[in-house]
Amino acid sequence: MQLDVTHGSPTENEDYYLQEIINREHYYSLSEAEEPYSESPVAAHPLEEERSKPSKKEVKAKKEKGKETDKAVTNAKTVKSGNKKNEKNKKGNWKSPNGSQEGEVHYEAVREVCPPMGLEALGIDDFQLHASTVKRYGLGAQRGRLNIQAGIYEDDFYDGAWCAGRNDPLQWFEVDARRLTKFTGVITQGRNSLWSSDWVKSYRVMVSNDSHTWVTITDGLEDMIFPGNTEKEIPVLNEFPVAMVGRYIRINPQSWYEAGSICMRVEILGCPMPDPNNYYHRRNEITTTDKLDFKHHSYKEMRQLMKVVNEMCPNVTRIYNIGKSHNGQKLYAIEISDNPGEHELGEPEFRYSAGAHGNEVLGRELLLLLMQFMCQEYLAGNLRIKHLVEETRIHLLPSMNPDGYDKAFEVGSELAGWSLGRWTQDGIDINHNFPDLNSILWEAEAKKLVPRKVPNHQIPIPEWYMYDNTTVAVETRAVIAWMEKIPFVLGGNLQGGELVVTYPYDMTRSLSKTQEQTPTPDDHVFSWLAFSYASTHRLMTDASRRVCHTEDFAKEDGTINGASWHTAAGSMNDFSYLHTNCFELSVHVGCDKFPHESELPEEWENNRESLLVFMEQVHRGIKGIIRDPQGRGIANAIISVEGINHDIQTAADGDYWRLLNPGEYKVTARAEGYSSSTKVCEVGYDMGATQCDFVMSRTNLSRIKEIMEKFGKQPINLPVRHPRRRAQQRRRQT
Repeated sequence: MQLDVTHGSPTENEDYYLQEIINREHYYSLSEAEEPYSESPVAAHPLEEERSKPSKKEVKAKKEKGKETDKAVTNAKTVKSGNKKNEKNKKGNWKSPNGSQEGEVHYEAVREVCPPMGLEALGIDDFQLHASTVKRYGLGAQRGRLNIQAGIYEDDFYDGAWCAGRNDPLQWFEVDARRLTKFTGVITQGRNSLWSSDWVKSYRVMVSNDSHTWVTITDGLEDMIFPGNTEKEIPVLNEFPVAMVGRYIRINPQSWYEAGSICMRVEILGCPMPDPNNYYHRRNEITTTDKLDFKHHSYKEMRQLMKVVNEMCPNVTRIYNIGKSHNGQKLYAIEISDNPGEHELGEPEFRYSAGAHGNEVLGRELLLLLMQFMCQEYLAGNLRIKHLVEETRIHLLPSMNPDGYDKAFEVGSELAGWSLGRWTQDGIDINHNFPDLNSILWEAEAKKLVPRKVPNHQIPIPEWYMYDNTTVAVETRAVIAWMEKIPFVLGGNLQGGELVVTYPYDMTRSLSKTQEQTPTPDDHVFSWLAFSYASTHRLMTDASRRVCHTEDFAKEDGTINGASWHTAAGSMNDFSYLHTNCFELSVHVGCDKFPHESELPEEWENNRESLLVFMEQVHRGIKGIIRDPQGRGIANAIISVEGINHDIQTAADGDYWRLLNPGEYKVTARAEGYSSSTKVCEVGYDMGATQCDFVMSRTNLSRIKEIMEKFGKQPINLPVRHPRRRAQQRRRQT
């Protein structure tokens, strides 16, 4: 079935735009006496429908000039969009130079680079996207966004592109910018699908100010045909020879993959023209007052920024590395604490990590912004930040996979596609590369070996996993060593491509199922931790927000059990929960994995409060120190909470932290060689963990063993007196 999509009546702002076209000479810098024909029809007059025919002499001159322009732009280009220091924006200027005939218009062909308008980042609403026809709703214009992902099934309600209802050169895809915009380029992809191969091989581009009169981009002589895609996933950029000013832009496919259909995913490059009276702009404008370094940082720039933060706040920061990547790049982390470099008794340890998937770079930049922000606010005397720094040992690891990031960074924010740089240099997905301890635990539970022979916590890593020939990334091994070395209590790994917080378990119990609710014994705690981030994020719980790809997580308050989304064996979350004391969650911080740097301030505003609130949750529950009668801390003591089949262990100094929701709990402390101790601990609603200390006495058996070990497991030599000799001694004394 084919569905024709047409425009309604002119919008309420149409008169305003028409008036702007007539009056705003500074937008076009035209002389009063305009020549009917010029190199750029839109620039000469945006609403011009008829142009006088140029002379043969003019055609010949323009043809020579047109060859150079055409050569420069008809080939698809890959520019680094928003990654490296951008070249200074250069504007094409219309002017009437001295010596020219009066009214003659000249153009300096200097290209201006504009950022993406936001089809991928959802800065453009569905209502701003239109198409000539659509194959079905799931392939409507609203799905024609760069890097949008499809559902599993072919007829999914959320499919992977805009697809025209029929294959002919009259089809078009349109974006309404809702304000005058300087368009400078187009990026295209084919259809994301497991089953179909569809893409557009070439297209024309048209611009309009009223959606009725259209002007096609030309090379000065004829309509330009831009080269499109040669497969369906790699983005292809085409820049225009000159910036085109208008409100609407259309892409008109001219050829497509012979065995497929007209299907596209698109991003438009454009600079909004200044307009304080535009309602749509004011409504969506997000600004930040934080003076931070909003840009994408190369590995060298990241290291330099961390050094600057350390030099600004030397008393509360420390830079260290946890290992190296496959290519030998150090995995740098920064510690933020009032006593950096040492674990303080009773102070919980928190971590944020990012960049396990190298192309999901928003998390990396958010952590770099967070360390700057915390340093600045600490120096400014912000009481909230000072309390966090003085009561928590915070660790930030911005790039777990710097090798993968380098690949994505090299091609640019809009051109990395969906997967370039996701894996490590040796092709491993770090997030699925940790030991699968779930299967070990669940198999033991099925045999009723837990906790008698197999513990419900601190499950050891299988021996085979440590072999050198095992497919384990060096980055994964470094992270595991980091997790084992520091007694982390709470952690969040920042990912991208969605807006949702996921929590363990990430792996389904049923091997035959790819989606299944699989809660941990601490499901209520994990649900609260996830909600604490999602509810304070600007968009995650907004029921009116657009779906990123195929899942409407806002209906679930922006959170979901990982296994009920999709199963993932060997995840960092599950491993952290089963092998260490740390409760780990995955925070998917944005629909766009690699947003343009112009979007970073808004993304920071979206996530800033959430990043702080989640850190503060490390102080929820109970905490304490397990000591012997002499006041010495007892390491590796087990803390059990009645009704929760998951224990934790004390750190080397005997201190512990147990995350719990408000309520009253019966807590038991056990340690080998000591008598167990039980008490009731109450967790309140106010922030701050309840102190719950234990003093444990040695058992009689442990004392005997200690004495025997002290003397080499031999009985103590005591003088033996024979009974007869003792009787004789008594008689002599009397």
